[in-house]
Amino acid sequence: MKRNLEKYAAQYATEQERQGSLGDGRSSIHYPALFLFVGDQVAPAVSAVQEINRLKWDNGEGVVYVQIGTEDQDDDRHLDHDSSGRMKHDNDNRVQLDRGEHRDDRQPSYPGVHRTADAMSRSSFDDGQVTRHVLPISGAQTGRPSKTLRKDVHRSFHDSDQALFGLNRTLRRVSNRIAEYGRLYSSFDRIYVTVVTRADDPLNVLLPELTKLTETILAQSFKSVQTDLHVLVSEMEQVDSFGYASAAGLAFLRELDYMQGLDYTFSGNLLVTEDGISIPVVHPASPLFDLVYILSDKNERGTGVPGGWIENAEIICRICLLKNRKQDAESSGAVSSTGANTYNNTSFKNNIRTTSDQHGYASAGFAEIRRPNKPIALAVLYHLYRYLLERMRQEPEWSIKDKLAFFGLDGASVERKVEGILPGEDLVGGMSGIMTHNVSFTDLKPLSLREAERALFGHGAEAYFRDNVVRLVEERVRQRSTEGSLRRQAEQSRTEHPEVGYFQWAAWSDNGFGSVREALLGLIRDKSVQLDSARALLEQRQQERVEDQSFKRALFRDKQNVRNLIDCLLERVYVPKVELLRLENELQLLRVYDTEMEQLHTFCRKVTETLATLERILRETAVESIAAADEYIGQNVMEYYGKVTEALIADLEAKRGRDVWFEDRHMGDMNRLATEGNERLLQRLMEVCHAMLLTAEPLRVPFEEELLLRANVTITYGDKNVLTRDDLFRRLYRTLEEQAVVRVRVFDYTQEHRYEEKYFFGDHHSAFMDYAAHAEETSRIYKLGVVYEERSSGVEKLNLMGGFHLEDLMVYRNGRVYYDSYTENGYELHPSDLAEKLSPMR
Repeated sequence: MKRNLEKYAAQYATEQERQGSLGDGRSSIHYPALFLFVGDQVAPAVSAVQEINRLKWDNGEGVVYVQIGTEDQDDDRHLDHDSSGRMKHDNDNRVQLDRGEHRDDRQPSYPGVHRTADAMSRSSFDDGQVTRHVLPISGAQTGRPSKTLRKDVHRSFHDSDQALFGLNRTLRRVSNRIAEYGRLYSSFDRIYVTVVTRADDPLNVLLPELTKLTETILAQSFKSVQTDLHVLVSEMEQVDSFGYASAAGLAFLRELDYMQGLDYTFSGNLLVTEDGISIPVVHPASPLFDLVYILSDKNERGTGVPGGWIENAEIICRICLLKNRKQDAESSGAVSSTGANTYNNTSFKNNIRTTSDQHGYASAGFAEIRRPNKPIALAVLYHLYRYLLERMRQEPEWSIKDKLAFFGLDGASVERKVEGILPGEDLVGGMSGIMTHNVSFTDLKPLSLREAERALFGHGAEAYFRDNVVRLVEERVRQRSTEGSLRRQAEQSRTEHPEVGYFQWAAWSDNGFGSVREALLGLIRDKSVQLDSARALLEQRQQERVEDQSFKRALFRDKQNVRNLIDCLLERVYVPKVELLRLENELQLLRVYDTEMEQLHTFCRKVTETLATLERILRETAVESIAAADEYIGQNVMEYYGKVTEALIADLEAKRGRDVWFEDRHMGDMNRLATEGNERLLQRLMEVCHAMLLTAEPLRVPFEEELLLRANVTITYGDKNVLTRDDLFRRLYRTLEEQAVVRVRVFDYTQEHRYEEKYFFGDHHSAFMDYAAHAEETSRIYKLGVVYEERSSGVEKLNLMGGFHLEDLMVYRNGRVYYDSYTENGYELHPSDLAEKLSPMR
């Protein structure tokens, strides 16, 4: 159920991100974009980046993603984001093979990715947007690394004609697919390529080859190709393989420094035709990448980033949007009116370059404040269910007589049932024909009625009564005891009183004060007393003497007197026996009902406890979701949305009636749903909540107003602690700055050329965005920009920082000891032709 709740909350949040109910507008990118993910370890970022762009960019469906990995990977290895326990992506799409192709089960499946087959080696698959290409390189798999792993990967790629030809085919297919999306972009002159890799992934030893081949193929379709690199470094995960990972990561950073030199050149026969002809690819003296961003799972303060390195997907997407955003007239007007600056890539590059023209690296931090959509969805769902549960728990103002009648246990109903058990004919009259012994009245006079019966009938009267009356009654009672008549009667009564459900049944069938069962037990006690009295009366009568009876006697007519005695005997003994039988079976019937009521109570308690469990799960899930949100942004969610939900419910009931929730098209019979299991009930509840509450106007207010209302929901009238709009804006501004800490650890005292730019993303109608654009206007020493969008659900901040060198990084300094140690122990961490070209370590 918690998984279903999380999915429900995520769907609502996604709807809000898609601006379906908020009227938000998404940004569009101006030029086509390609994301190239290099290595197996970076695979989880593919789906994360794709999902962010799909939600945030209006033309995000036209962005193409390529991930280049290696063979012989474990199928499930990349489904987890990282070791920090972040969410897993569900693969809701069925994986399909093109007709006639054989599936390679060794290749991992990724979310939203369908397989196709490469003509040479079954080396790639795609779904239109995501293409995964598997290089047939031996030795690049996970596991214990060899001493020449990175070197072997480099050599294996260049020695394999199949690997190079397959990669050419894949990239050309990708280039053609980008061309198919041309209608989604304002201009097709340029393409932005974003390369993403992990520093410790062995496949990044091929970064120059993969990057230049991609650029060369794309350059045949575009006038300009601009390529950035995002290097993901992990300082939090290095527990089991920290030594080699640190050494390999530092080896790549040294190679990266070489690639970004002003005099870096590259030449290789990378283009391969269908006839096997190789064509050289040349990179003239210049840095390989336009800009390089280093992003860690620790921030500048040394604090671990929740979610690990995969959370940097947000930064990667925002940087791409910042560089490649389509400008419309309205947003341009908003910029000019506030004086907010737009991003200039050339200016940023120049500002992070040192005086010696040494390449400067960049990093970034990201923060967002938005309406906490997931907690809101779960809080509203909880409050709706709690209200419905309270309605189900409400006791009707019934007397105990009404409650007894509901179960068919009132006096008249029980009497009818007992009468139905006893035979309808004259029981005593039917015994008058029983054969008697030849006994004179004179002999019978001194006897008791019991003795006279034995003298007249022997055991015949008892046998007749037992066979014709007692056994028939016992059989009818036995049938009644196996039919569950009490439950049937309650179900029948509930059709007339649908407001009486399992909560009332459970309470009334409990052995407590004022309950139906208490009244039933009282009836059983009363009947037991009556039965004891009836037995005592029968015993007393059977001991009476014949001569003391008051029946009519005839002189000298002995047989007539015997006949009169028999009539008296039947009246005085067997009529009480019939009454005694009636009382016995009425008591038996009441005890059967008591047993059924106990069973009914067990059943109802189970159902009501299940209903209560669902309430507890709903509350726990909502509280957990709130706790996962920012402490300030998630404040008072339960309190505020409890009031909002209450008001929405009251408004709906005023318009459509108090029982609107229990109409068949909405919740229907919740008691019946409860017997089918909480999953069915929860599913219906989520549908009703989404349709009737989550789309209501009070849940569509701008996020600043919503946050202000929530912040003050617990404030009483006249309280001096009420939060003003200016107070809120100051807190939001400070919170965004504190959370958008740059995601890389550097030695501040060695970073001589620190340069910063900060950008807000938000609604151009927002008062907060106007506040943010002018805050600290006279004191800030960084460039501030504002990216205006049509959104009311939140605001984001992207902090860019650059100008540092790789030797300024903590991960560089910490990795050096491992790099030196592994090198001294015979590990070859660079290709042979590259090691001698690298600059000395600083």
